[in-house]
Amino acid sequence: MAVPESCLNASSNRNHQILIYVFFKYFSTVIHRYNGIVVNFVHLKRINMKKLGVLELNRMPLADYREAEKIPFVVVLDNVRSLHNVGSVFRTSDAYRVERIFLCGVTATPPSAEIHKTALGAEDSVAWQYYKDTRDAINQLHEEYYTVFSIEQVQGSTALQELRLEKGKKYAVVLGNEVKGVQQEVVDMSDACIELPQYGTKHSLNVSVTAGIVIWEFARQLLIE
Repeated sequence: MAVPESCLNASSNRNHQILIYVFFKYFSTVIHRYNGIVVNFVHLKRINMKKLGVLELNRMPLADYREAEKIPFVVVLDNVRSLHNVGSVFRTSDAYRVERIFLCGVTATPPSAEIHKTALGAEDSVAWQYYKDTRDAINQLHEEYYTVFSIEQVQGSTALQELRLEKGKKYAVVLGNEVKGVQQEVVDMSDACIELPQYGTKHSLNVSVTAGIVIWEFARQLLIE
């Protein structure tokens, strides 16, 4: 099949320029050669993007979720004051099968109507423990052979995109107070610190936003890949 002349555009820099037409009727690839140049014409079929209903999401029953295998990953909340942030961390942890959440210091614990507003029941599916002192939680994790990362801006931190995890090992991350961040004493007890690079004027993210980004990255490496 010859390429129509209308598909060719001569210029001083290039002898031939082939325009690719996209059609939305059938999904197929047609390969054509013109003067040794291989051209792919991709015909795309419209994808049905109907939103899924609740029954189509195949949600796992609570009892089954509690028995399901979790990733060896613990999230520690170090004096997080906002109950909405706490609830959001529960909800994200449920989505990616976080093993446990440690609630420390002034961090509120379930049952709580305010936590439930953002957790939407995840406070019942994700296991949690309370520690009055975050340092006790870190000691407990080290006794159980977890590698503990504080999410904090410090000298010598590891950028999140450079983090490399090993399957089979156990990990924990510490998220700090909305204003003061992770306590320095807790940072000192950590095995390392992870930082989320930022390029704006604030260099500060909401706790629940940070948790979502970090939990996703750990799940991506430990659960998905």
